[in-house]
This record gives sequence, structure tokens and C-alpha cells, in this order.
Amino acid sequence: MHIKKFKKLLILLLALLVLGGCTGNMTGGKTESSKKIFTIVTSFYPMYVSTINVTRGIASVRVINMTKPQTGCLHDYQLTPQDLVTLESADAFVVNGAGMEAFLNDVISRQKNLKIIEASRGITLLRDPSGEYNPHVWVSITDAIAQVRNIAGQLSAVNAANAKEYESNANIYIAKLEALKTKMHASLAHIKTRDIITFHEAFPYFAQEFNLHIAAVIERDPGTAPTMKELAAIIDMVNNSKVKVLFAEPQYSPSAARTIAAETGAKIYSLDPAVQANTEGNAYNEYLNVMEANLISLKEALA
Repeated sequence: MHIKKFKKLLILLLALLVLGGCTGNMTGGKTESSKKIFTIVTSFYPMYVSTINVTRGIASVRVINMTKPQTGCLHDYQLTPQDLVTLESADAFVVNGAGMEAFLNDVISRQKNLKIIEASRGITLLRDPSGEYNPHVWVSITDAIAQVRNIAGQLSAVNAANAKEYESNANIYIAKLEALKTKMHASLAHIKTRDIITFHEAFPYFAQEFNLHIAAVIERDPGTAPTMKELAAIIDMVNNSKVKVLFAEPQYSPSAARTIAAETGAKIYSLDPAVQANTEGNAYNEYLNVMEANLISLKEALA
């Protein structure tokens, strides 16, 4: 009798061990589905495009853009309650830096454990006429490449598990950027004129990259129309010079540019600082596509 009970108890124990082993494989181990997702939040669209290229195909990484793709540059941007909720779930926050995110100190004070990835770290900054640093570094392809390297390197430091993938993805994307850079330099090497008028202070790094001269800026503060005095000064400058091309930006109203064109006979073209989503469903190539379009516009305007 005791032997039968012992056998039953032994069988029960063996069954429990087998079941325990099975359930351990399903839920107790680090299966692909149970791995912690590393969440990256980006401050605005240019940072989002660079970051999704650096993190492309990594299943354990999620990238969220904090602002809407139509936000444009973050001039005077104020954090919303939803932004703060988004940042609470983040492991890392990719920012342009160089003064673009005026709210950054507020984020740091609220989220002390949040890892800040500064894309413009180490890049030589230009100053505006006011003496402030110009933050639009990504508009230069050379600086965009430096930003991709910064993002990949800093992400690797805080998320070492994916360091190899970050580096590999960055190299693939940088190769595309380098090819575009070479193409644009070759195409613009022999243009007839290098004087341009731009819409706002988004293009000094771009102009430096391709040896262009910004003769005037229509709106020093984007969204703020020039005064009558400023408008008259630009009209006089255009009438008294060989500058006959104006570059408006697709994100802003071209009304001031149209006024100048009507008074001077100058033609209006488009230059896009790549701050908003334009390509449906293909954000990975957004920056490349925008710069290709800018090249076409420049060649037409300055030939």
C-alpha cells in the first residue's frame, strides 16, 4: 500500500517538474516577445528621420516623434501635456541641440533619468546677425552626416545591446548621404551666380556647404512678416544688384516673396529645409528626397 502511494507521489512530482519546465520556457525566460522595448523619442521631424534610419530593423527599439510631422522648426515651441506624457515613457530623447529646443532645460529638470542624445554635439556652429547660434545644422549634408554619427554613437553608449546594429545602420545611411553630397557638389560646381535671397535663417549651413552667398533674408523670425521698412530695403537691394532669385519655403506663406518679385522682376523658387513630412509612407528617404528636389531648384534658378 505504501509502495503504491509512493509511486503515485513520484509520478505527481515528475509531472509538476515537466509542467514547470514547459511554462518556464514560455514565460520565465527572455523570449523575443518579453524583451524590454527601448523607447526613443525625437524632438522634431529631422531628428526623427535620422533616428529611424539609425534604428532601422531593430525589433527591440521603438521611435516616436514628439511633435507632429507638420510642426516644422521648433521656434518658440511650448511643451504640451501630451508631450510630457510621451517623454515619461522614453528611455532616450534625441534632440538637435544648438538652441533649437528652447524647452530642453525644462525636460531635463522634469525627467532626471532621461538620456539626452544631442545630435549637434561637436559641430562648429554659425551665428545669426543677432549673435545667437544658428541651430539649423542638419540642412548641411556634411553636418547631417555628423548628426547621424552622433545619434548612433550616443545611442550605443546608453543602449549597448543594440550598438552593432546602430553602427551598421548609420554606416548604410551615411553612404547614401555621402553619395548625394558628392552629386550635389558636382552639379553646383559651375553655376553662374551664387547670390540668393532666402525666406528665413534656415540656410546658412547649406550656403556654406555649397559656397552660396545669402544676400538677404526675407523673414528673420519665421512666421513674422517683414516690416515695410525691411521689405523696402530688400526691394532696393534686389533692384540695385544682380540678385534675381528668391527662395521661398514650402512651410510658410510666400506673400512677402511675391511682393518683392512683383517690384523687382525676380523669380521665386523653392528651398526646403526638410523639417516636415512630404513623402507618404517613406520617411526613411525623406531627407534624401528633399535635398534632391533642392538641387533641381538650385540648378534651375542659378544656371
